Amino acid sequence: MIDDARFEDGRETPLNLGATDVDDLEVISALVQDAVLPVTEMTYVARERRFAMLLNRFRWENGAQSAERVQCVLSVEGVMKVSSQGVDRSDTDMILSVLSLGFEAGKDGGGTVEIILAGDGALRLSVEAIEARLKDVTKPYTAPSRRAPSHPQE
Repeated sequence: MIDDARFEDGRETPLNLGATDVDDLEVISALVQDAVLPVTEMTYVARERRFAMLLNRFRWENGAQSAERVQCVLSVEGVMKVSSQGVDRSDTDMILSVLSLGFEAGKDGGGTVEIILAGDGALRLSVEAIEARLKDVTKPYTAPSRRAPSHPQE
């Protein structure tokens, strides 16, 4: 007889998630909320049609009390064009904070992946289709602040 899996039987493993539709992208958006990165840790390789960011994301999946971060790569494939607002690539000391990811549909499955940043910043990726990946690339570490990010209530 085979027993059902129990929650306690699970083990902690690095995330490696793909997104091919809006629902998938919403999951990745929730996981990268409050991720931070230096402006120097993002790149667009036009000939490969790939945009990637090396993020330090808060590990929301472990609950706010864990106060852990992990480095991860967020990559988007099939990118035809990248534009930005409020991001000065020449300011190499600039730190960006991700608020959310979204998708604005266009024609034939294509559209725009929008990465909303704190401080009225945004990145817009014109894509053929939603094809994103979030992959943890380091072991978790204690967040320097030792607490979860918080947002003031209005």
